[in-house]
Amino acid sequence: MNATADVKATADVPALLGGDRTESGRPLLTYYDDATGERVELTAEALGSWAARTANLMREGCGMGIGSRAAMLLPPHWQTAAVLLGAWSTGVAVSFRLAALAGLPSSGPDADAPLDATFVSWKRLDDWLEDVPPADHRFVLGLAAAGAPMREVPDGYRDYIAEVRRYSDLPPSYLPERAEPATVDGTTFGSWEILAREVAGVQELRPGDRLLIDAAEHDHPLKWLLAPLSAGASVVLCANLDRDRMNSRIEAEGITRVL
Repeated sequence: MNATADVKATADVPALLGGDRTESGRPLLTYYDDATGERVELTAEALGSWAARTANLMREGCGMGIGSRAAMLLPPHWQTAAVLLGAWSTGVAVSFRLAALAGLPSSGPDADAPLDATFVSWKRLDDWLEDVPPADHRFVLGLAAAGAPMREVPDGYRDYIAEVRRYSDLPPSYLPERAEPATVDGTTFGSWEILAREVAGVQELRPGDRLLIDAAEHDHPLKWLLAPLSAGASVVLCANLDRDRMNSRIEAEGITRVL
């Protein structure tokens, strides 16, 4: 599938979220964790607000911007979406810890190049501790229900939720260029834009689709976030998916596609 002139730049977060969906107030990203019973529903406006706060945390709180680099050791989650979209809306190149799709870009922290920030899941911090690269700013995500802050923060880290809420939800007034790196391996925003559209084409996604995604099966954000948003679809992201609940969830959420 070839890129066309009307493709929305992946770094253009307001366009990626879609102005029409922002006005509708309909859910854009719904997150379930069937192990805990958690359900979080975000409209495009709400997700855009979290992304803008993240961008302002990076820019104002950490002095980051175009040319900066951040590692993300995070599972599929609505907070992961906020961090990724926030980083990209301010031009920060990212590295994915979970990037295993065959034939798609997979990037990892370069030991010889310093990182400006790392964002790590508390639930996997012990597992990934040796993999966490050094960085000037280190944030931990508790991934608690409803975005609650952490009660205890590991030494050397700051609580992402507690920090990000201090910043404005007004989005940055500029956008990165298509030729600038979106990931630390040098893949540009323009290339990611094309990839997102190609994956959406393979999935045969259409505007208005509501896609149920098993987070354990599709951990790369290209599959569970970027491709659906680029196609104008909304996402129901399910962690620890209980397949006995699938039929009732498909009906309750108005699912049109299952991935």
